[in-house]
Amino acid sequence: MDMKKALSTILTAFAMLTSGFTTAIAADVSDRIVAVVGNEVILKSEVDERELMVHAQFPDSRKDPELRKHLLENLVDQKILLTKAKIDSVKVDDSAINSMVTDRFASIRAGFPSARDMEVRFGKPVSRIKQDIRDDIREQQMVDSLRRKHIKDVTVSYEEVMEFYRKEKDQLPMMPEAVSVSQIIKYPLYSDAARADALTRIRDVQRRLQAGEDFASLANSLSDDPGSRSLGGDLGFVQKGELVPSFEAAAYALKPGQVSAPVETRFGFHIIQTLEKEGTSVHVRHILAMFDRNQRDVSKTLELLKGLRGEILAGKTTFAAIAEKYSDDPMSAKLGGLLKSAGPGGSMFEISSLKPDLQKIISSLKKAGEVSVPEPITPEKGDPFVAMFQLNSRTPAHRLTPEQDFTKLEELAGDEKRKQLFTGWLDQLKKEVLVRIMP
Repeated sequence: MDMKKALSTILTAFAMLTSGFTTAIAADVSDRIVAVVGNEVILKSEVDERELMVHAQFPDSRKDPELRKHLLENLVDQKILLTKAKIDSVKVDDSAINSMVTDRFASIRAGFPSARDMEVRFGKPVSRIKQDIRDDIREQQMVDSLRRKHIKDVTVSYEEVMEFYRKEKDQLPMMPEAVSVSQIIKYPLYSDAARADALTRIRDVQRRLQAGEDFASLANSLSDDPGSRSLGGDLGFVQKGELVPSFEAAAYALKPGQVSAPVETRFGFHIIQTLEKEGTSVHVRHILAMFDRNQRDVSKTLELLKGLRGEILAGKTTFAAIAEKYSDDPMSAKLGGLLKSAGPGGSMFEISSLKPDLQKIISSLKKAGEVSVPEPITPEKGDPFVAMFQLNSRTPAHRLTPEQDFTKLEELAGDEKRKQLFTGWLDQLKKEVLVRIMP
């Protein structure tokens, strides 16, 4: 990214950080007005402060003789937009502003040994500093609201996207290598002794319930689930897809008031009672007899997945079918093991965004359809598990093209169109507001 593009990207961000408020930071006896925009003034100290911030993040900006000019132009634009926002009586969310004021003040306060040191540096009491922060954030929120309102309904046609591509194709960014991956994860199986012990305990609970004892009282005294035990085992309303498959199947099969037989999950054995059903959600409570965590058998779990991998490679079944039946990750299991991203990439992940363990495994898979050898994985958080992965597709690093990246091109074309429309609108506003730049 060249210097002009870098500066254009960050100037708006600096406006949010320093507009108005920076006057107090750098003001001294030599401060003076450098521009007047309508009824608003811009002080030399504001430009000075922004220049220091740009230099801090982009040392090469010191070589740009036009930097101060660009900073002043950006400040003028901000003041014009603020004037328009005030004329249009733009409303802002005061509760959101209060939260941002608290966060901003805490961030600034952390840079000083004491509140007194901060007051000396700014030349004003804490109460005035907070008010300056509030005014700054309110003004920026007004400007942002005005900007969003003006360009919110902008869309681009297919023809506009292709025209954007033809004009910009040599300057478009490179897309990094990306992959589509499916997974099967299995938490270590428990020993027969651990399962037998948990089953004995849950059957004792079952007998006591059948004898008429209270469900909530038994949950409070016997359940191994620390999150729901004190609530009488109550899990509240849960949506379909939020529970592990065997638990969910049992809960939805029960009528309100019914109690299940023992149900096994990877956590242990459960007794489940469905209390209410409402649309796609169910209100349940349970009592858990947890497996002894010290009796997990990783080698047994590895052998299970190795056997399943052999069936996949022999063509007896598919990776997706095995994932749906065996994987302990409910979200990917119902998609045949396919990993989905929350962003616009869908099922494609940049290699660099994957965790190191997964990067190493996926890098060893060369062709679409290859399945990795199962191996144990210990995450930074959560329980260890055994996993194997399938490479669905691999897209090499490349420059954006309509054939491979139309969605991304559409996004960039939309951004460019919004930028042009907003710039045109801002140019029109400049004709309506008196702007005077001092020598």
